[in-house]
Amino acid sequence: MRIGYARISTDDQDLSLQTIALEQAHCEKIFTDKISGSQTDRPGLKSAVSHLRAEDTLIVWKLDRLGRGVKGLIELITNLESQNIHFQSLTEQIDTSTPAGRFFFHVMASLAQMERELIIERTQAGLAAARQKGRIGGRKRSMTDSKIEAAKKLFEAGALPKDIARNLGVSVPTLYRWLPASARS
Repeated sequence: MRIGYARISTDDQDLSLQTIALEQAHCEKIFTDKISGSQTDRPGLKSAVSHLRAEDTLIVWKLDRLGRGVKGLIELITNLESQNIHFQSLTEQIDTSTPAGRFFFHVMASLAQMERELIIERTQAGLAAARQKGRIGGRKRSMTDSKIEAAKKLFEAGALPKDIARNLGVSVPTLYRWLPASARS
């Protein structure tokens, strides 16, 4: 039996690219998860693995859909191999039913982890460079200094918090976060 597994990390992503590819690979069952690959508890993957029997094949669209770290990937594939279950990755064209496929899997798993580590390294270097230039990451502040001053004046004039927040284009919790009770008097 050919069993497919597809995973996306966030709800705003779409599984259809992966599921269509798995259907075209003639998967009889397809299991899915909407969860980060770094999470170890993935119900869809557990279900897929529980349906696999000897001589079956677990198929994924891309190797990184199965997991993030080399250690976890190798443990999973080794566990499958010990049960005489094969693994295929469509994008990287890995097929562990052959010796060359098993070797290629280990090489690709190592490259995938190296790529992830390089992305993290570059991101951290970029953030450090931005901090040195005085920039801080994240969204722009919704409460500028002028809005804080305006809010203080409106509080002093007796305006209601919900009216002040609406006037400034922020939520009441945001208003209170930037102007705690001690700062309003």
